[in-house]
Amino acid sequence: MEPAASAGRGRGRGRGRGRGRGPLRAARAAAVKLSEAAGAALQDPRRHRRLVLVIVCVALFLDNMLYMVIVPIVPDYIAGMQKARRPTPGTEVSTLQLSTPASVSANRGNTSESPTAATENEDVKIGVLFASKAILQLLVNPLSGPFIDRMSYDVPLLIGLGVLFASTLLFAFAEDYATLFAARSLQGLGSAFADTSGIAMIADKYPEEPERSRALGVALAFISFGSLVAPPFGGFLYQFAGKHTPFLVLAAVSLLDALLLLVVAKPFSAATRARANLPVGTPIHRLMLDPYIAVVAGALTTCNIPLAFLEPTIATWMEHTMAASEWETGMAWLPAFVPHVLGVYLTVRLAARYPHLQWLYGALGLAVIGASSCVVPACRSFAPLVVSLCGLCFGIALVDTALLPTLAFLVDVRHVSVYGSVYAIADISYSVAYALGPIVAGHIVHSLGFAQLSLGMGLANLLYAPVLLLLRNVGLLRRSRSERDVLLEEPPQGLYDAVRLRERPVSDPDGAPRSPSGPFDECEDVYNNYYTRS
Repeated sequence: MEPAASAGRGRGRGRGRGRGRGPLRAARAAAVKLSEAAGAALQDPRRHRRLVLVIVCVALFLDNMLYMVIVPIVPDYIAGMQKARRPTPGTEVSTLQLSTPASVSANRGNTSESPTAATENEDVKIGVLFASKAILQLLVNPLSGPFIDRMSYDVPLLIGLGVLFASTLLFAFAEDYATLFAARSLQGLGSAFADTSGIAMIADKYPEEPERSRALGVALAFISFGSLVAPPFGGFLYQFAGKHTPFLVLAAVSLLDALLLLVVAKPFSAATRARANLPVGTPIHRLMLDPYIAVVAGALTTCNIPLAFLEPTIATWMEHTMAASEWETGMAWLPAFVPHVLGVYLTVRLAARYPHLQWLYGALGLAVIGASSCVVPACRSFAPLVVSLCGLCFGIALVDTALLPTLAFLVDVRHVSVYGSVYAIADISYSVAYALGPIVAGHIVHSLGFAQLSLGMGLANLLYAPVLLLLRNVGLLRRSRSERDVLLEEPPQGLYDAVRLRERPVSDPDGAPRSPSGPFDECEDVYNNYYTRS
């Protein structure tokens, strides 16, 4: 009986092991299939660049979420720190009892002035904190652009995500203003690498139109979505889950995005290190001297000034002008996401059918921004103001979506097709507006008035719109072709897969290359020696 019982127990244990191994085998098989599918996706060039686009869009979304998530958090946080530092009433009484009559009167005078002084000091701190990110980004971009040109795009993007991760953690555990300032400045350092390398990577992976404009349009939509969703996201989690929660969530997203970049791009592989030694881009100072690039950079700065200057001032103006409630001041910008996405979509579709009119779409966007900015001071209720802000964001979408691909096109036809430095110039253009806005806008409103500020910004955009006529002949410039397009049937997947060859336009009698006629013909001689060497 005992051998039979032991045999039955053995068969039972065997069946138990078999039942236990069944789910384990299924899980292993599913993991193998998932690994095979991921490997196939990474081998397919089209799927690979789509994954790269997703990684870049998440990085841009994260950077703009972190930029705006502190809007509802930092003012309350700094006010709490100010209250914690004020002496308690008992301390004040004991101090007054030990003081002379003269010092008592002086202390009373200081006490009566302290609320206004504390409020002004608090506003200055908040303005400097908001501007510190753009200021550091403005200082780092002239260095990050050439670095990206030398190192390709994946390593700087990984560096930027790592710095953003550190900045987000520093925000989560900050306990004083100095730590908040360090975290905000560190974010500017990360943005100078992540934003510039991300946009440059998209331009490199999508070398042909209309795919390039479509991909950049998707990236711009993620930027807008991150900026608009961040304040309610941060305010909700701050109120119901604590100050640490929104920053920890964003830190987790940045870490996951960095890990995905390591898997997809493999920035430290031998092939990537070999690609980094291929072409050398045009120096950033020479790109800044290119008159066409200078016109585009000026347009990007001008179109973003109204948004950068209205964000820190419009809430106070709404409270004084239309007695707006807190939810109205917070919701004023949220509907603008729809026209921004509509502007991106419309510009991409028009650029696909009429690519030579990119300058016209940008000029139309500047005109819409100018008109919308001039209308804002005339609004006396919530609905007209929302319509004006929607027009403002619609115009910004037109300008950005039309001119960002134009920068890559100008580099393709007039310089070396390496995009780090040219998009560093674009980032500098944005940073100029957002560095001045939080600091200068309030002083202009106090000295001149909100209406004069809005009218001045609108007039600047209306006056700059005709300047884009200087770009009307850019579409006549010849596109460069890839060596792989010439020798093989497989299309290029990016600059670092094939060095591009430039098609020479019409030559002068002495054999020097000459570009098509345009408004900057006198500037072409600067580039003739460069083209001859290439």
